[in-house]
Amino acid sequence: MTEQTQPLEEVPSQSRLLGRLAAVDRWWLLVLAVIGLIILLIKASPHPYAEIFNFLTDGIVTTLQITLTSFIFILIVGMFGGLGRLSRSWLIKGIASLYVEIIRGIPLLVQLLFIWFALPQIFEKIGNLLMPHWPNAGQWFIDLKLQPFTAAVLGITICYGAYMSEIFRAGIQSIHHGQMEAARSLGMTYVQAMRYVILPQAVRVILPPVGNEFVTLLKDSSLVSVLAVADLTRRGREYMSRTFLSLETWTMVALIYLVLTLTFTRLTSALERRMSLGQRR
Repeated sequence: MTEQTQPLEEVPSQSRLLGRLAAVDRWWLLVLAVIGLIILLIKASPHPYAEIFNFLTDGIVTTLQITLTSFIFILIVGMFGGLGRLSRSWLIKGIASLYVEIIRGIPLLVQLLFIWFALPQIFEKIGNLLMPHWPNAGQWFIDLKLQPFTAAVLGITICYGAYMSEIFRAGIQSIHHGQMEAARSLGMTYVQAMRYVILPQAVRVILPPVGNEFVTLLKDSSLVSVLAVADLTRRGREYMSRTFLSLETWTMVALIYLVLTLTFTRLTSALERRMSLGQRR
């Protein structure tokens, strides 16, 4: 029996494959383990776990919709808030600083309850004041009612926008001021220097805390269940109130949240590594 030699061209390809497998974040195994546990529960005990999972499916979609929609607005608010905190205009800087300091001092749950219960009364009072002079505008304010999804996104955006403003401010300040001076000396305006020189570098700096904020936001989105939003938490409460299966219901809810948070944490880490690799190149 003759010994077969391995083709030389396959050795580098196998080395590359092993290298890529070694580079895979091993924490993905934890994600797969939790997913496997959910599948095992559903297969081993279809009633009630399969029924609970099917009942929670639309709640998972709603949770992701609220989180992703809010996060887009939070990035916009955070960028302008951070730039406002660094503005040379005392008025803009004062407004941005006041927003950050006030909002960070109030819990998210209280802000959500204020938007849902107190804000309609404010709209009504404004409408009553406008009615004698501008009836159409007054009636518009009186009829203005926020939908639960809109109120949830608004509350989360206002709260997390304040924290994100500080992250953007710190990221921009971490870029050496000489780069701004160099960009301005090349004929760029302040806005162009920010857009093409400062912000691209600041994004690399703020990416880790922004990723952490996203994962925290995903977990805190459970608070919107107090606004009658049919998110994952509220769907869990609805199922438990019907069946009184507390242990099974909240076990499934907790495992689903764990899969979501671990998945987005790993994706954020992969994005950080990719950007840091591009920076080294």
